[in-house]
Amino acid sequence: MQQKTVATDVLDIAYREYGAPAGWPCILGHGFPYDVNAYAEAAPIIAEAGARVLVPWLRGYGPTRFRSAGTLRSGEQAALGADLLAFMDALGIERAIVGGYDWGGRAACVVSALYPERVIGLVSGNSYNIQNIARAMEPASPPEEAALWYQYLFHNERGRRALERNRRGFARQLWTMWSPKWAFDDATFETAAASFDNPDFVDVVIHSYRHRYALVAGDPAYAAIEARLAAQPPIRVPTIAIDGDSDGVNSGTAHHARMFEGYFERRVFKDAGHNLPQERPAEWARAVLDVRNAAS
Repeated sequence: MQQKTVATDVLDIAYREYGAPAGWPCILGHGFPYDVNAYAEAAPIIAEAGARVLVPWLRGYGPTRFRSAGTLRSGEQAALGADLLAFMDALGIERAIVGGYDWGGRAACVVSALYPERVIGLVSGNSYNIQNIARAMEPASPPEEAALWYQYLFHNERGRRALERNRRGFARQLWTMWSPKWAFDDATFETAAASFDNPDFVDVVIHSYRHRYALVAGDPAYAAIEARLAAQPPIRVPTIAIDGDSDGVNSGTAHHARMFEGYFERRVFKDAGHNLPQERPAEWARAVLDVRNAAS
């Protein structure tokens, strides 16, 4: 494994690379509040099967940095998708297996839906991760609403201050609630939590959870992408979607199957919560290899 950095127009993206440079490309994205260590066990398994596995820190996490102080610290879905596409371009990757969960899964879904010619296959935690912002004010069931407490807190300045003052406390609370059967230790958490010290972490997170409810404007640079996502485009690339049966923030996505056209398979990881690749690294790696076989 090597840690590297590549420059795009907007970001200096830090990433980990596993496997031979000539291997078939596989790009995996982490979620909130996690980091690249989510793939510390899964990535080597995939690399051993001949892949060049690339795991970038998202904007606002770890060593990834904005190149200009004047860039809006946006966490909107279009920005995440644009970052993934720019990452591929900067590394000269024409097509790749893409995958992820939570924010990283959303970026992979955006690229798969809008730029399918760049994607060989998709592994998506929680299936169709593209937000339907136009319907963001439609209420869900009481248990689902209760699970989103942190998002609503981030909508006001009390939430911003809370996250700024206690990033680790918030993240650990969410890890515990979202993966109740995952017995992670202090060292595992602290290794990831260092990524939350990024100076743009709070701004990006707060913007993300306000933008998805149409409470703040997005970055005009991504308006065209957001407009295309508003149509809720189907995903046509070969896809394996994954849920954990003990996910404390997502109750399951079987109903998302209608958003996929072509090869589609949904898997449920037993006793797994939200951080799917770190909780079930071998099963996640198997899904990556299986979707590549399906694509071929």
